[in-house]
Amino acid sequence: MTKEKLTYSMDELIDKVKVYIDSDSGISLITKAYEFAKDKHAGQYRASGEEYINHLLATAIILTTVYADTYTLCAGLLHDTLEDTDTTKQELEEEFNSEIAGLVYGVSKISRIHFSTENEALIEYYKKIIVGMSEDVRVIIIKLADRLHNMRTLWALPEEKRKKKAKETLEILTPIAHHLGIHKIKSELEDLCLRYLKPDVFYDIAEKLNKTKLERDNVVAEMLTSVSNILTEHHIKHEIKGRSKSIYSIYKKLEKGRKFSDIYDLLALRILVESEQECYTIIGLIHSKYKPIPKRFKDYIAMPKANGYQSLHTTVFGIDGYLFEIQIRTYDMDEVAENGVASHWAYKEHKDLTKASKSSTEAKLQFFKAIIDLNEDKMSSEDFVNSVKNEVLSDNIYVFSPKGDIFELPKGSTPIDFAYRVHTKIGESMIGAIVNNNIVPLDYELQDNDIVKINTSKNSCGPSKEWLNIAKTTQAKNKIKSFFTKNEKDLYIEKGKEALEKELRKKKIAFNDFLSDENLTIILNNIKEESVIDIYYDIGSNKYSPTYIIGLIDKYHEEPKEIKLKPKPKNTDNDIIVDGIDKIKVNLANCCHPIPGDNIIGYITKGNGITIHRDNCPNLYNLEERMINVSWNDNIKNKYLVTIMIYSKPYNNALLEIMQKATTSNISIDSMKTINKIDDVLYEIEVWVNNVEHLNNFMRDLSNFTYINSVERFMR
Repeated sequence: MTKEKLTYSMDELIDKVKVYIDSDSGISLITKAYEFAKDKHAGQYRASGEEYINHLLATAIILTTVYADTYTLCAGLLHDTLEDTDTTKQELEEEFNSEIAGLVYGVSKISRIHFSTENEALIEYYKKIIVGMSEDVRVIIIKLADRLHNMRTLWALPEEKRKKKAKETLEILTPIAHHLGIHKIKSELEDLCLRYLKPDVFYDIAEKLNKTKLERDNVVAEMLTSVSNILTEHHIKHEIKGRSKSIYSIYKKLEKGRKFSDIYDLLALRILVESEQECYTIIGLIHSKYKPIPKRFKDYIAMPKANGYQSLHTTVFGIDGYLFEIQIRTYDMDEVAENGVASHWAYKEHKDLTKASKSSTEAKLQFFKAIIDLNEDKMSSEDFVNSVKNEVLSDNIYVFSPKGDIFELPKGSTPIDFAYRVHTKIGESMIGAIVNNNIVPLDYELQDNDIVKINTSKNSCGPSKEWLNIAKTTQAKNKIKSFFTKNEKDLYIEKGKEALEKELRKKKIAFNDFLSDENLTIILNNIKEESVIDIYYDIGSNKYSPTYIIGLIDKYHEEPKEIKLKPKPKNTDNDIIVDGIDKIKVNLANCCHPIPGDNIIGYITKGNGITIHRDNCPNLYNLEERMINVSWNDNIKNKYLVTIMIYSKPYNNALLEIMQKATTSNISIDSMKTINKIDDVLYEIEVWVNNVEHLNNFMRDLSNFTYINSVERFMR
């Protein structure tokens, strides 16, 4: 296996930098960064045996191929100083500037995390990193250059680590390179990943390519001469070259069932010219000489890809009947095709780097917009990471609005996904869809280059819950769920207000008098809410009864009564002490399951002793009389039964992990009932606990599980 060269020199880097950076101060700053890094990493070596500074030089040299500016090259040389030396961010700011220090810090954060969702503890960090990358694209481009050199020297690591690193690169970093449009880095990373993940396949393809190389080179040379003569005859200044297909791209075609001999675009030409008009002229000239294959012509100039890629593609029957894929583009288009967003750093334009990269990102990379949109949806970190991996970094399609705006969506997307990607209001008012001038059902699977028109109506009742089963993207599903949550909340508020008004009428209390500022403050303080709307919602959702809310005011305004009671028994065996009574039968209410630590009150029953309720139990306020003060004993050794409700997303190991947490928390599970809903799962669990603090700690621990939405104590 050919090994990456181990020695690089600063002269080599400077020679490449001077091709596009002619600033003496810029060269000096890059040299200073090199000297600083060399000093900090002195005595450090990599697994390949090279001095560490060679890796940093290699990273910077890779960055010059995408015309990285001075600050980015400095950050490339310094990118491991925070991680592997005693350097601090403050020191970098003092030695260089805050922008370089910020870039190094950004790369450092990424380097600390292995891009894998297998470890749930890393998911929140991963989410922050992805969102951070979208804020400054230069950070991830430095990371890509760093990883490319690491992949070139991957042979130095043990096989297991090689495969792990290659898998991580292929799943996360190469899709990002694709969305950034950096073809030269993406293509090499893919080939290197395949070499370590499936070496047999890689070398089999390489061997077949070598066997046919001489024949292919001769045919390509003959075809190149023929096409070049045609363009010269028509006085078109051009550059034309044979283009090799990457081993990974051939592997992907073979994986789909194609035979090696049938991959006709192994023979390829790329033609570069000055103007867009010449591109279209050339396509006509080539088609007039060589017959094109139907449906293989693609115009990415008129309809660029979301990452900015532009080119004309055609496949023709060429010399001796060989099939040739031909790409035609301008020199500027080729710059974008090879370097993607990094092409906006091109030295020709001398634009401010930050503004240029930011504007190009906003304008052309919906990849970043999709990440920001997902982050703003406030989904769980696990859902966010899975959505980025499965929807943003996966194979995507490109569809158009009737005005020609291009939208990037994951494969399998429907008109519902398109509508919500355009705007939430479009989704909520959608009544139908037209694709390529044909009416389609809402579950129609969109295809590349579809033109999608969404029909809307002001009188629309909003989305249907059935849409949750049709939509592909997390963004659309979350918007639909949010619509129903808001509607249901509005219904609960209305229901709660009506119930309170009805109860006040029964008690002949004026509604406005009851909700005076003084009373409102008393109620809100008791139930720990913020507004009268929250009171209505709590009543409508059955959290509190209207009687309980009214009772809070009655209880507050009651005149204190002097009641002479016997002192509490000092040494009682009972867990509950009843004021003034030594021995009496005590029962715990089944409706509210009081446990030690709860504020409690007793109700004197007829012939069955005293029933103990929590003082906020809604059933108390229907009883009104025969109340008696009770309290918990200070020394309680028994455990008490309580019911909790766990609202969870579907997760195979949920029950097992909940039971394990109960065991480690010294909590016994008495019974467990599972209720499956459309989008989530409800577990009703009865547990034995020591007291309120014991229960609250357990509930808090459960709430920290990423798949659990909420945990509530149940009261009938």
